[in-house]
Amino acid sequence: MHSRHRGRKLRRASLLVGTTVVLTLLAGCATGTGAGPNSDQYTDADIEAALQEKTEITVWTWSSSLPDIAEAFEKKYPEITVNVENVGTGADHYNKLLNAVKAGKGAPDLATIEYATLPQFALSGALVDLQKFGFDGLEDDFTPATWESVNIGDSLYELPLNAGPIAMFYNKATFDRFGVEVPTTWDEYLDAARKIHAADPNAYIAADAGNAGLAESLIWAAGGHPFQVDGEDITIDLADEGTVKFADFYQKLIDEKLLASTPGWSPEWYTALANGNIATLLSGAWMSGTLKSGAADAAGDWRVAPLPTFEGETGSSMNGGGSLAMVKDSKNQLVAAAFQRFVSLEEGADITLQSGSFPARMSVLEDEAFLGTQDEYFGGQEVNRVFVESLDAVNEGWQFLPYEVYAATKFGDTVGPAFIGETTIGEGLLAWQDTLVGYGEEQGFAVTAK
Repeated sequence: MHSRHRGRKLRRASLLVGTTVVLTLLAGCATGTGAGPNSDQYTDADIEAALQEKTEITVWTWSSSLPDIAEAFEKKYPEITVNVENVGTGADHYNKLLNAVKAGKGAPDLATIEYATLPQFALSGALVDLQKFGFDGLEDDFTPATWESVNIGDSLYELPLNAGPIAMFYNKATFDRFGVEVPTTWDEYLDAARKIHAADPNAYIAADAGNAGLAESLIWAAGGHPFQVDGEDITIDLADEGTVKFADFYQKLIDEKLLASTPGWSPEWYTALANGNIATLLSGAWMSGTLKSGAADAAGDWRVAPLPTFEGETGSSMNGGGSLAMVKDSKNQLVAAAFQRFVSLEEGADITLQSGSFPARMSVLEDEAFLGTQDEYFGGQEVNRVFVESLDAVNEGWQFLPYEVYAATKFGDTVGPAFIGETTIGEGLLAWQDTLVGYGEEQGFAVTAK
């Protein structure tokens, strides 16, 4: 089902919306981005020896499973202490990390960095290249889409931990109540949106007031390649064929007022998910956990289906994911490397899997027991099969900007007005492009707009 021979899937992950993280993006380009393949090399024996010496490492993360993983690691290696600290989430976390790196003091040994944000830290020289520990030899242990997410240029900055294959979560009870077929194409999705809203003015096919991460995932799935990055050279084309397909389709949903304006993650949003007034969620596999915790009363109503496609086409994308990166100032890199491997491939990865995170490990993705697990929240459906099929269909060639956090903060200013009828999606995307070109040039990149 999931073969290495289907090609390597290029990087993508969720975008953050929050305080702009301003990096000196090119600061590391002249001096290198962390330790490279020609630096000191270490072996497994070196790592094992370091684990026998009394050592403390610090990990900054918002992950709820990391404290349990740290406890398991300490039990396996009694000489090691792992201090897990939550310094905030999203932009708060990244700003504190950046400030600590710039100050040259106070930074952790390891930090959670999402795949979309990883290039910003890598290009600033803030991270260690994991090739020095021989971790580049672990490629076959991970799904191609996530492996490419953690490789930037000629360097490896994380071992993948989780994946975010996109899918369509849908409320079967709502579809059944109104006699609407589950869509497989975007034309069918539009038709379903019309029927659901006509049957109940309070019910909508989806809620969206402008989400940069979702927009990019849908553009990616449509075959778009709006961002091309080659070192310091960036090309931006937010009017390429795939992007236009997305924009034209989404404009119909907006023009016909078929999308709820309910803010995501608000109490009203969770209520609408629970009562079926939001009929679908287009999201990464991680949304399973959100539904189970935030719309527990809707257990049995929801199902998972492949993301709709344009007529006669196939393709999918990623939406979310991240792992642990090693900060360049770590004084205990061998132990930190051991913990990264423990988290992504050893006992720690199993703990993360049990917490509901969707895995990036090939051994799990190809395991029939995992694929055949029946999820009672989703009516006993084998949802993992849908997610793995999505991973297998991820379109190749996607790249994201080395300033994605900034890009996400500006999406609302430029494309956001389209969701309230003040402009169109297509016009908003071009305004976003102008903003991204200008910012990239300010940061020292050579940016070309098509």
